[in-house]
Parts: sequence; C-alpha cells; structure tokens
Amino acid sequence: MSRGETVGPLDLAVGYMLKRAATALRMAMDTALRPLDLTVPQYSCLEVLSQRPGLSNAELARAVFVTRQSMNLVLRGLQDRGLVTRPATAPQGRALPSTLTPAGKAQLRAASGVVRAVQDRMLEPFSTAEQERLLRDLAACADALAE
Repeated sequence: MSRGETVGPLDLAVGYMLKRAATALRMAMDTALRPLDLTVPQYSCLEVLSQRPGLSNAELARAVFVTRQSMNLVLRGLQDRGLVTRPATAPQGRALPSTLTPAGKAQLRAASGVVRAVQDRMLEPFSTAEQERLLRDLAACADALAE
C-alpha cells in the first residue's frame, strides 16, 4: 500500500486529531459534570431545551447527537429528577414537547458554568481571533461532509 492510499502518520491526520480533541473534551466535561450528577448527554439536552424549548424526543436526539432511544432514557431521567417536564399526552401528533422546569434552569446554570470553564481551558492556547477562526474552520469541515 502506498502512502497516497493511507492516512499517514496519525499526528498529521486531521480526522484523528479531531477525534482526539473530541474525546479529551468529552472526558473533561464528564469529570466537570459528575459533581452535579449530570452526564454530557443530560447537560446537552438541558442546554438545547433552554435555547429551543418544546422540542420533541426525535428533534432533541438529533441536536444532542444520540439515538432516539437514548434520548428517551435521558429525558426520562431528567423528568424523574424534576428538571424537565413533558405532557402525558401529545398536544398534536405523537410528539411530546419537552421544557425545562425551574429546577432544570437552575441545574443548567450550574452546569453551564463548569462546561464553560472546560471550554475556556481547551481554548486557552488560542487568541480570540484564532478561536473565531477555529470555530469557522470546524463549521466548514462539518458543512463539507454534510453535503
């Protein structure tokens, strides 16, 4: 197999480094959220619902990057803890729109602070302009693969 047919050295492979960064971010977020008794998907669900209340299970699953089955478990756990509310019956169709409770909003404020600290630590080596460029570049990578 020639070099042109392989990824090459892993420390020069963009995909490998993206996965390495994503894994490091996930581990740091897991550690930061553990004292709040939240997982990354639970935190992500709270964050998405705060910005887009009333989403269905399927919409939340897409936004949080989990399966619908996993999102159902996440929502059930958050609902059991009084952080999220869903109607017993669908107001229209089959979707049960979810919203944050006051306790959910309070939990999200605490969680957002620790997640922001993780993100700030990750971006510390970059200037503000470099952070903005990184964000644009990552969005361009995702957009290129979504086409």
